[in-house]
Amino acid sequence: MQETLIKSKEICSLTMVRRVAAMLDLDPTAFIDGDVLPPSWHFFMLAGQTRKSELRADGFPGLGVPLPDLGLPRLLLGGRTVAYKGDILIGSTIERSSFVKDIKEKNGASGKMAIVTIQHELRPVLESNPAIIETQTYILLGESKVSPQSEKTSFSAIEAKYQMQFTPDETLLFQYSALGFNSHKIHLDRNYAQNVEGLPDLVVNGGLATLLMTEYVRKELKLDLVEIKVKHIAPLYCNRPLTLTAEESQTGWKLNVYDNNNEVTVEMEATLK
Repeated sequence: MQETLIKSKEICSLTMVRRVAAMLDLDPTAFIDGDVLPPSWHFFMLAGQTRKSELRADGFPGLGVPLPDLGLPRLLLGGRTVAYKGDILIGSTIERSSFVKDIKEKNGASGKMAIVTIQHELRPVLESNPAIIETQTYILLGESKVSPQSEKTSFSAIEAKYQMQFTPDETLLFQYSALGFNSHKIHLDRNYAQNVEGLPDLVVNGGLATLLMTEYVRKELKLDLVEIKVKHIAPLYCNRPLTLTAEESQTGWKLNVYDNNNEVTVEMEATLK
């Protein structure tokens, strides 16, 4: 199904790009107008513009397009596919097109749920074809039954030639959420995350995990991306160390993010130029 197509003009603002750089602890002044925007840095151009009075109860500002009220108060990111078909230049004007690609309602073991697929296209106004096509899959769930979660006490070692350890903190979650205008409370409100959603701590943004992975490809492996396919298996939590690994595959590279229990939480398949 395809519902209402929402179009808008966005600016790949140098100010926003330099703020993303600062968040990633890079030199902001290294980026100037006319430079090619690095992969995954386009997230700020996909931000919703929902009025405060129209926010969902969980604070989520929306998916860029209106959704029907399905009576499901919880929302999680299930995955995304991003095709990099051209360059977006810093300072350029971009036409953004967004629409609901599909809605599937199901009854699972935990009750009613829905899988919502949103597609975004970013096209430089001087070009005839999109530079980026991103498809996001969200999972809508019913109310959480709050219960304490036990911590794992033993785990297997992570073995990979390429790996990096990193600990996301509250500042990083705030900055990423602010740049993407994402006010979802699971990223910002620890009391809500723990006492309403039953989570052990603030949740690391799914888009932030993707950004860290594509930055590893760009900065450490020094490779150029054509497409990524990302699957979120389990949440990552604030102030808990994660491990990012990369291994070459037959079709490109496979990257994983492991949580503090050394269990895979995010998988990414990267196709290269």
